[in-house]
Amino acid sequence: MRRTDPETPEGHGPVRYGPHLPDDGLPPLPELSAVLAAAAARARPEPVGGGRALLEAACGYWARRGLPTRPGQVAAAPGAPSLLLALTAALGGDVLVPRPCAAWWAPYARLLGRPVFHVTTPAECGGVPDPYALLETVRRVRDEGGRPRLLVLSIADDPTGTVAPPELLLRVAEAATGEGLHLVSDETWRDTAHPAPDGTPAAGRAPVLLSPAEMLPERVTVVTDLAGALLPPAWPSAVARFPAGPDGTVLHARVLDVLTALGASVAGPVAAATGYALSEPAPVTARATAAVRLHARLAHALHAAVVDAGALARPPRAGRQLYADLGPLRPALLTHGVGDAQDLEDFLSHRLGMPAPGGHRFGDDLAALRVRLTTGPLLGSAGTECLDTPSPLELPQVRQALSTVRSVLGDLRDDAQRREPPR
Repeated sequence: MRRTDPETPEGHGPVRYGPHLPDDGLPPLPELSAVLAAAAARARPEPVGGGRALLEAACGYWARRGLPTRPGQVAAAPGAPSLLLALTAALGGDVLVPRPCAAWWAPYARLLGRPVFHVTTPAECGGVPDPYALLETVRRVRDEGGRPRLLVLSIADDPTGTVAPPELLLRVAEAATGEGLHLVSDETWRDTAHPAPDGTPAAGRAPVLLSPAEMLPERVTVVTDLAGALLPPAWPSAVARFPAGPDGTVLHARVLDVLTALGASVAGPVAAATGYALSEPAPVTARATAAVRLHARLAHALHAAVVDAGALARPPRAGRQLYADLGPLRPALLTHGVGDAQDLEDFLSHRLGMPAPGGHRFGDDLAALRVRLTTGPLLGSAGTECLDTPSPLELPQVRQALSTVRSVLGDLRDDAQRREPPR
């Protein structure tokens, strides 16, 4: 069973040159900034794993989402990568991830010398592996002497912007736990599910999000990076919820050992802001709701531009990202010297004036012409104005950015059509 290793040209390595979490393009919430500033004089470091106030705020956050949690089940760290690194080190064994997956999942396993195996995703969504492909991958890895131990998945996915249906998620979780795998559920984008537009038919309703920790609570650790919905990316902070019971207690202790060895504690002022955000006072929830609605509109405008150009993309259901397959435009792209995902990344990033990381950054096939597009750069400097207007897509900066996307993709469509053989 061939494990997946990065395949990028020199100077385009998947770690240092990899894409960041999609930014929301908005200034920090003033109330959050005030909490951070008020804590700036704190001289004592935050305890590794988080202080009592932060842990209790995290417990309340999860309880409101149907996951009763005690402070002894929670650990905080300066970003989800630190938590995933600690979990991978604590659990041992080989790592399985869906293809494609978040760009930051695989490097931490490789840093520890752990093999990473990508498993194909089902047609309806990304973020979770196809359950039958998962079972076959586990069997082959074991047949070749491997030791599959950990499955990382996401219910609201980066890079695809899709949401896993609960019935599919249950089948995946049952298949994984039946094979003795521990699940890490990356729920960074859980709170960014797109609302249903007014007048939408049943098929377009807002997605239903269900955590695998609600289905199989003894085998799932939940990781949430606050940069997904509640904090600016410049304030790194994330929390993990461990299973209740003896196994969860042991895993929690091992993770704290790793975080301690790394010195991976949340900065004191950021911890204060994290606790405030996790308690979800009215200003935080109002900003989060407005930001989700704004980015949902932008994501659907991007999707329309991609589909109108003859490319392929699943409709976005969460987050600030869209995963586009430009394979149907390959004839036109070849005339521009674009033959793989790295070429496509370079070409579109230059033409669009915004990051367009290729699918190979997310564990996808280098030869496939896929990219992740994000909505934050469409706002330019008009982020606050976009929140305050009922028609953000009509603001000059946003309209110009979307026009550029439509123009670049439309030119490729027209070139591809001219190169089609006569029928």
